[in-house]
Amino acid sequence: MIKQLQTVGNSNALILDKAILELLGLEPNAQVQLRIRDGSLIVTPANPKPVDPAHFEACLSRVVGERREALRRLAE
Repeated sequence: MIKQLQTVGNSNALILDKAILELLGLEPNAQVQLRIRDGSLIVTPANPKPVDPAHFEACLSRVVGERREALRRLAE
């Protein structure tokens, strides 16, 4: 998935879709841990909550359905 940074004051923000927040088990305004590894930014929940596998699959299916065209282009 490709996302674009949004300017907020003198900073930039990465806006995460509700479905992504659900997949990560994050509530709005939750804290996340940022790490940089091999030139990649890794975002993980600071206080992860267990996610029900069935709920995860439902959210994943919804995201894939909504982003099907973008995912197809990335796979080419």
